[in-house]
Amino acid sequence: MSVSIAAEWRSMGDKFYRKQEVYTMCWQNVDLSRHKVACAPFGGPIAIIRDDSKIVQLRAESARPRLQIYSASGTLLASIPWDRPGGKLVGLGWTEDGILVCVVQDGTIFQYNIHGELQDLQVTMGKECWNQGVAHCIIQHRAVVCLTEHNQLFSIPDIRNPQVEALADPNLEEEPLCLVVIEPKPEETYQHVEVLLAGPASVLRVGVDSVEELNISFGPIQKMALDASGFYLACFTFDGRLVVLRTQNYGLVSDSNTESALPPDQLTWCGSDSVLLYWEDRLLMVGPKNRSIQYDYDESLCLVPECDGVRIVSNSYTEFLQLVPESTVSVFKIGSTSPAAMLYDALDHFDRRSAKADENLRLIRPTLTEAVDSCIGAAGHEFDVGQQRTLLRAAAYGLAFCRGFPRDRFSKMCRTLRVLNAVRNFEIGIPLSVKQLEKLTVPKLIVRLLRADRHLLAYRMCHYLDLSPEVVLTDWASKKIESSLTVPDASLLDSLVAKLKACSVISYASVSAKAHELGRHKLAAMILDYEPQSSKQIPLLIKMKEEERALTKAVQSGDTDLVYSVIFQIATKDLNEFHRIILANPLARDLFVSFTRQTDLELLRQFYISTGQLQAAAETMLRESWELVRRAKKQSRELGVLQHVPLGPRVSLLEKAQKRYADTKDHQLEANSVGEHVKLLKFQHGLETTTGKAIFVDSSVSDTICTCLSMGLYADAEKLRSIFKVPIERFYLLKIKALSATYNWPALEKFASEKKPPVGFKPFVDACIEGGNNNEAMKYILKLTNLQEKADAYRRIGLLNEASEVEAQKDNGELLGRLRFFGQSTSAGNLFENIRDRLSFQGGY
Repeated sequence: MSVSIAAEWRSMGDKFYRKQEVYTMCWQNVDLSRHKVACAPFGGPIAIIRDDSKIVQLRAESARPRLQIYSASGTLLASIPWDRPGGKLVGLGWTEDGILVCVVQDGTIFQYNIHGELQDLQVTMGKECWNQGVAHCIIQHRAVVCLTEHNQLFSIPDIRNPQVEALADPNLEEEPLCLVVIEPKPEETYQHVEVLLAGPASVLRVGVDSVEELNISFGPIQKMALDASGFYLACFTFDGRLVVLRTQNYGLVSDSNTESALPPDQLTWCGSDSVLLYWEDRLLMVGPKNRSIQYDYDESLCLVPECDGVRIVSNSYTEFLQLVPESTVSVFKIGSTSPAAMLYDALDHFDRRSAKADENLRLIRPTLTEAVDSCIGAAGHEFDVGQQRTLLRAAAYGLAFCRGFPRDRFSKMCRTLRVLNAVRNFEIGIPLSVKQLEKLTVPKLIVRLLRADRHLLAYRMCHYLDLSPEVVLTDWASKKIESSLTVPDASLLDSLVAKLKACSVISYASVSAKAHELGRHKLAAMILDYEPQSSKQIPLLIKMKEEERALTKAVQSGDTDLVYSVIFQIATKDLNEFHRIILANPLARDLFVSFTRQTDLELLRQFYISTGQLQAAAETMLRESWELVRRAKKQSRELGVLQHVPLGPRVSLLEKAQKRYADTKDHQLEANSVGEHVKLLKFQHGLETTTGKAIFVDSSVSDTICTCLSMGLYADAEKLRSIFKVPIERFYLLKIKALSATYNWPALEKFASEKKPPVGFKPFVDACIEGGNNNEAMKYILKLTNLQEKADAYRRIGLLNEASEVEAQKDNGELLGRLRFFGQSTSAGNLFENIRDRLSFQGGY
C-alpha cells in the first residue's frame, strides 16, 4: 500500500510533491477560459462571470452576463444577473472574511455575500478614480488597490473600514507591465498598503508618501508574485527567466530558464517552497536549485494559493498540490526504514496475524514515541478517510506499548480530522487541510458555516469541540425570524425558545433586536422578556421607544449606573414626557435629583418648576445663586486674581426664588428672608460702588454696619439699621466694636456721652481693654453700677487694691442685706443699727 501512495509523488531533489484530487466538479457547462474567476482562500467559494474581453460563442446562454457563485465542489450557491452601473467589471476577488468584492470602471465597489446578496455598504474609490477610470484592480485579503488609466494608484487598506488613500505619484508615462500589493504586517503601527510596479525600465516601490526605485538589474518583468510570508518575490522576465528575490534587500535567491518567451497566464507560489507557472497547456513548478516538475493539462485552470500548497480548479476537478509533509514521507517513502514506516508495517503484519509485527515493535522500541507522533501527523495531512483511519490505528497500536506519550495528542487529532472530514463533504464543499484549519481557526470556520446557512453542522461542531453554541443559535434565530415573516408571533416564539434554551448563555437581546429590525415589534418584546441581563435589555427597550419599561427594568436591577444611563437617554427627548416618567418612579426621581444637584442645577430647577414643586425650585435657585459665588472664589484661587460675580444674575435668581416662595402659602417667612437678602445685596453693591472697595457684598447686616462705622460712613450705617430694623442694643454694640477697632477713642467717648447707653458701660470697658487702652477704660469703669462688674474690670487692668475695695463694698452690702432680713424685731433692729454704723464707719459705706 505504501508503495502505491509514494508512487504518485513527484520528486524535486530531496523533496517530494503530490497532487491529490479533492472533488469532481458538479457544475455543468462551465468553461473557466471564458470567464473571469475569483476563488476564496481556505477552501472558499468560487465566483465566475463571463469575460467580455474575450470573443466566445454564447451557445444557448443569455447574452446578459450573470455573476455565479459556486462552492469549491462546484455546487451552485447563487446566480444573479450582472447589471450594475459604472462601466465594465475591472476587479473581482474575495476578502478573507468571505465577502465578494466587485470593482467597476468608475471606481464603485459592490460587495456580495456567499448567497449573492448585495451588502448595504456601498463604497467608492473616490472622485479621482471616477474621473480617470480604473484600468486595473487587485483585491487581496482585506485590501483593494486600483490603478487608474492615468497611472495613479489608490488603495483601501481595509475594506471593512473603507478609507481611500492616494498613493504617491509614480510618474509613469506608460501602463506598468505588472504590479503586486504588499500588505502591512499586523504588528506594524501604520497600516498602509505599498505597491510594486514593474515598468519597461525599472521596478518601483510606491507607498503613501514615497516612490523608491529598486536596484534590480534584470528586466523588463512581465509577471510578479509574493509568497504568503512576504519574504520572497518571484519575477518572470521578458526573456523567459524565473528570478526569485528576497524582499528584504532584493538579493538574488535563484535564477532559472523556463524556455518560454510567452509570459504565463498565472504565476503563484506553492507555499514558500516553489513557484507555479501556468500556460494554456502546461503547469510548471520550479523549486530551489532550478529543479522543476511539469504537469500537462488539456483544460483551463485557476490556481488558488494556500498557506501549505495550491488549490487547482479546472473545469472537471479540484486538486490540491503540496509539498509532501515530513511525517508522511517518513511513513510512505519507498524503501523507508524509519520508525514510523516500521510501525505502519507492524500494523499490517498484526492484521495478517503475522509474528513479524512483534519483531518490528522490538526493533523500534527506543524510538516508538517518534513513530507514533509521525503516524498521527501523517493522518492529519491525508484527505482520504480510509488512509486516515489506518494511520490512526497504527498510532493506537504503538501507543499500547508506549509510555510517556501525551495522550491528548491522539484524541485532539481525531477530533480535528472529524471536523475536517465534515466540512470536506461534497455537499459542504470546504476542502481545508489541517494546516489551513490551524491558521483559519475553528471559530472562523464556524462563522463561514453560518454564512453558508449550515447551522446544524456548526451546532454539532460546537457541541463536539466543547465550544459555546451561542453564536450559532443566535444567527440561526435571526435568520429564522427573517424567513418566517408570515408565521404568527406566538408560534414563532415557541419554536425559537425551544431551540435557544439549549444554550444557557444565549443572548436573547440580539435575537430581539433582529425581530425589531424586521418590524416585528411585538415578537421583539416577547423575546426580550427571556433576556436575564438587564444591561442587554435596556438599550433595546430604549431603541423600541419603551422608555418607561426600560426605566422599570433598570430600577429592578439595582444597578444605579444602569438607572442613570436610562435617565439620560430619556432626558434627550421631550422634557415634559421625561418629567412625567421620572415622577412615576420614586427611586429614579431621587437619583436624578441627587445627580443634578451636584452637576446641573438649572436642569433640576426646570424639573421642579414643571412638576409644580415650587419650594424645591426656590431652594434650587438659592443653590444656583451661591454656586455663582463658589465658582468665582474657585477661579480667584486658581488665577490669583479676585473674580467678582455680576450682581444681576444673582439678584435675578433670588427674586425668582422669592416669587416661588411667595406663591406657596406655608413659606412666607422664606419669601421675606430672600427679599431682605436681595435688599442687602443691592445696598452692599451700592456701598462698593460708592467706596470703590469690594468688601461689602455677601457679608451679614451686622458686619456691613460694622464696616460702615469703621470707615466713617455713619449715615449709611444708620440707614442700614433703619432698613433692616436692627435693635438699638445691637447697633450700640456694633458701633462700640467698630470705633474701638479703629482706635477712635474720642468718637467713642462722644458716643457714650450722647445719652445713657441702652447696653450700659460694660461694653465700653471691654472694648477699651481689648484695644489696649486702660486709661480710656477707667473713664467707663467709674460709671459702672454693678460692683462685681466694676471689680472684674479693675482686676483686668491690674488695679488689684481698687478691685479689693469694690469687693469689700460688695460683701458688706450683701451682709447688710441679710441682717435687714432678720432685723424685724425691736431688739434685732437695734443690733442691726449698731452693726451698720460700725461698718459704715470702717468701710466708708
